[in-house]
Formats: sequence, C-alpha cells, structure tokens
Amino acid sequence: MGDTRRRGVVALGIAALVAPLTLAMGTTTAQAATSCTTQTGPYQKQVEKFLGLPVDGRQSAADCKAIQAFQTKHSISPNAGLAGPITWGVMDLMNKQKAVGKTPNKAGKCPTNKGRIACVDLTLQLSWIQDGTKLVYGPVPVRTGRDGHETRTGPKKIYWRHIDHVSSLYDVPMPYSQFFDGGQAFHSVGISVWAPPGSHGCVNMTKTDAAKYWSLLRNGDDVFVYGRKPGT
Repeated sequence: MGDTRRRGVVALGIAALVAPLTLAMGTTTAQAATSCTTQTGPYQKQVEKFLGLPVDGRQSAADCKAIQAFQTKHSISPNAGLAGPITWGVMDLMNKQKAVGKTPNKAGKCPTNKGRIACVDLTLQLSWIQDGTKLVYGPVPVRTGRDGHETRTGPKKIYWRHIDHVSSLYDVPMPYSQFFDGGQAFHSVGISVWAPPGSHGCVNMTKTDAAKYWSLLRNGDDVFVYGRKPGT
C-alpha cells in the first residue's frame, strides 16, 4: 500500500507497498458496551486480581462493569464483561511485559554487535532500541501480525520511511511508517496495542512510541525480529 509515485523508493519497497501492508491497522474498535453478563468466567479470580477487585471468584455487578470497561478499552469482543480466555490472555501478557522491566534483552536474543538496532520480541509483544548492550529506548508494548499474517522473523533493515503514510488500498492512515521487510513496518495506530487478534504483519505502536522510533532510527538501521506471537 505505498505511494509508488514518491521518489527514492527502491524496487523492493515499491513492490512491497502494494502488498497486504495496508491491512496492518488490524481490527476495528470494540463494539458499544453490551449488557453485563451475570456469568462467572473461567478466569474470574485471575481477572479480579488483575483489576484490583475483591477476589472471590464470583461475578458481581461491579466485577462486570470493570471487566467490560477493560474489554472496551482494548477492543476485546464481545465486551459483555465475562472473564474469559481472551480477556485474561491480554491481562496475562501485560503482566509478563511489566515483569521484563528494563532488561528486555536479558537472554541476549537480539544482536548486540550491530550498533543501534530495533528489536522485536514477538513472544512478549515488546520492542526496544538498543546500541550494543545499552538500552536506548523501551521496551514498549507492540501489536504484531495475527495468525496467518505473522510478522516475519530474522534480521532486517529499515529501507523506507514515510511520516504521513496512508494506505493506497484502504485509505487508512499509518503515521510514522518505517518499512523494514517487504510491506511490514513500524507505525502508530489509533487503537490499543493490546487489541486482539493483531495486525496483518506490521508492528503497531502508540503514537508516542512510533514518533520516538522515528526520531531515533534512520534508513539502513538494523531491525531484528524473533520469537512467536501467542496464538500464531
């Protein structure tokens, strides 16, 4: 979905930009709040604990209202307030991301011999920029490709940047786009980066994080993607 009229785009970039990159924005926002369910969900206690509610394992009106608000915020559908597997899966991922702290490359899976590099951990849905062993920015939560449209793993390089990119196929804005593999790019989205099931290959970010990546990265900078997104 790129603007093939722009100068300076390599042939690979042009071909890639008419590919499914346009789908990277992913799902739409959650539906309007529906009536609250009275049903106790299979992950009731875990969800209650995450939300700071009384942990009794039984659905209440207050529980449902809090769960429903979380579901609506993160585009989880249906958003009837049930403590189900999708809702708990998002919360569990948030817990795991928080536990990483400021040592996202503790296992050394992202190369430290490349200088400045943007790392993407698909398993934890985290990205960060490092320079050698020094953490430059992040880690920040990201939203990568869903099942069937996975963000491709391995070493990459940023080859084209377009700060005001718009999908030519879907007319969808993709601010701060930085393409690193065919039609896959870092860019900001207007929905939650935890919204399931994921993008169509791009690495979705908040506007703040995408803007920071834009200021820190340049064409030719390295990107390394590894791991496997839950559910793919």
